[in-house]
Amino acid sequence: MSAPHTSTLSATPQTPSFRLIAVLGTVAMLSGLLIVLVYQWTLPTITEQKRLALERAVQAVIPGASSIETLVLEGGQLHPDSANVNGLHVYLGYDQAGTLQGIAAEGSGQGYADLVKILYGYDPACQCISGFKVVASRETPGFGDKLDRDPKFLANFQALDVQLDAEQQALANEVVTVKHGTKSKPWQIDAISGATVSSRAVGRAINDSASKLLPVLTPRLSEFAKRSP
Repeated sequence: MSAPHTSTLSATPQTPSFRLIAVLGTVAMLSGLLIVLVYQWTLPTITEQKRLALERAVQAVIPGASSIETLVLEGGQLHPDSANVNGLHVYLGYDQAGTLQGIAAEGSGQGYADLVKILYGYDPACQCISGFKVVASRETPGFGDKLDRDPKFLANFQALDVQLDAEQQALANEVVTVKHGTKSKPWQIDAISGATVSSRAVGRAINDSASKLLPVLTPRLSEFAKRSP
């Protein structure tokens, strides 16, 4: 009787798990290194573009400013930008003769989709907001994006009243956004029809920022009035 026939299946070679892990680890390390190198390579360009964009925004809300000095409001004090503190950024705009033309400050308020970040110009002579610009917004196209383009809305910021009270400790009147067509006071903002939420975000941004800044800034205006060109 012949012996039973046995069939042997050849095993498929398997990649050891440690080799697979090593390959994946190498790929991840090289990808991370590439990202870091690209970031470092593009960082100077990105930084310069941000600086130029900020400079253009400040000049838009402070016409006549040819140079800018940056301060940071934190803890009720104004600090030099080099002081390594986080807070509200304030920009002093000077003309070529070194005379203060106005002050720009940042602000933000919750809009319909996200925070609306703005820059506004303050004129010490009239104690009013004399310029306004949106610097970041994700509001609904066709409505919220009118904040930076609607002529009637922008007219609110030609002389928006932000005077301080008699004690110079707070705004005499809260900056508020009112329904379109109902503005009756110089500290009110006439909302854009169909974009009331976004318009209110601007009002809150200005009111909150000015309430913190102006009581600290006003006593020091004479100090900032002139600098060496």
